[in-house]
Amino acid sequence: MTPDSGASISLGILGGTFDPPHIGHLIAAQDVRNALSLDRVLFVPAAEPPHKRGRALTPAPLRLEMVRAALAGVDGFDVSDIELRRAGPSYSVDTLRELSAANPGVRLFFIIGADQFRELHTWRAPLDVARLARLVVMHRDSLSPDAMASPLDVEYGTVRVTRIDVSSTMLRARVKAGESIRFLVPAAVEEIVRREGLYE
Repeated sequence: MTPDSGASISLGILGGTFDPPHIGHLIAAQDVRNALSLDRVLFVPAAEPPHKRGRALTPAPLRLEMVRAALAGVDGFDVSDIELRRAGPSYSVDTLRELSAANPGVRLFFIIGADQFRELHTWRAPLDVARLARLVVMHRDSLSPDAMASPLDVEYGTVRVTRIDVSSTMLRARVKAGESIRFLVPAAVEEIVRREGLYE
């Protein structure tokens, strides 16, 4: 992405395993984009999520394919394979450093959930994460002061997103039980899950 010579471009970064990507991911990203008037939101599938070591994951190239299928034709959403092209654990700070260096003049917004924010102090170089991008914390309910408690003293903004009671864990369980995931994921994602026999 190359910034225009005039106004600064704003880019939201939404990372995750996306195993599989579902309507909740898309709606939350849309809510954040609209609330902050972001130019684009970049979905970044993790190759080796450090917080999920030891858990069986769908191979990263297939998860990337599912995200690309989910976003096909959706204005304002892009996908990056930046973490798949980098060896080793997928640390967010490394991704933000690369994106910042490759996109001078672009304002980065790092989108995370409230649970992730509370655990941010356990991440690699969390203060650098907060320095490289504006932290945007998604939440689905009214926030109490304790709900956003974090050991780190960092600046952040919040966006209330639409509550959608669907998760990748639930979807994998539904497939394993022989239940339908129709309408819970984009049709193109459902087709890949069926084609590859994922989660059975």
